[in-house]
Amino acid sequence: MAWVILVVAGLFETGWAIGLKYTDGFTRLWPTVWTVVAMMISLWLLGLAMKSLPVGTAYAVWVGVGAVGTVLLGIVLLGEAANAARLISVGLIIAGIVGLKMATPG
Repeated sequence: MAWVILVVAGLFETGWAIGLKYTDGFTRLWPTVWTVVAMMISLWLLGLAMKSLPVGTAYAVWVGVGAVGTVLLGIVLLGEAANAARLISVGLIIAGIVGLKMATPG
């Protein structure tokens, strides 16, 4: 269950990272509110997952899920480049996340 919580925490990290773009430097109220809520949920879920997962693994997976999600949503929502080097790099991050899962008991 901790792994599911951790992945959901990473998805909320993606949400707040993308949300930052829409806050326009925290000058837009509702995007700012939703971004801050996503931040709080993400950190809360990360803390829950760390109750039973090693801190290094949990943090690295949380960052990795957030990074992959942010890059992919940046491509889809914001028109960022989807070149081979970026996609290969995202694939390497995913491989690292899978490797950490396989190497961590629980």
